[in-house]
Amino acid sequence: MAPRLFGNAMIAGQMPTIDHYKTAFDTHLDAVAAQRQYDNRLTIVSYAGSTNPQWAAEAEAFIAWRDSALIHMFQQLAAAEAGEIAPPTIEEFIGGITPIAWPAL
Repeated sequence: MAPRLFGNAMIAGQMPTIDHYKTAFDTHLDAVAAQRQYDNRLTIVSYAGSTNPQWAAEAEAFIAWRDSALIHMFQQLAAAEAGEIAPPTIEEFIGGITPIAWPAL
């Protein structure tokens, strides 16, 4: 199956670029935020410190998860650039991100 990206077209068989990985990463973050009905990754983080305990907990969980996902992203890209691993496909790249652990509703 060919990689699908929003706003950054990729031709089947083409090696992903940094822009492809970034677009896929941002799209994934937005999709995870949408799991809890937030518009996107920027909206959910704006609820950090909210007076609503549920929203604040969701923002905290998302921020911690996002930071972990960023570390994964940078490690994968550095390893590929150093020749330690083959450049991952977009699916492998996103699939390697640990799922978020949302707080209980």
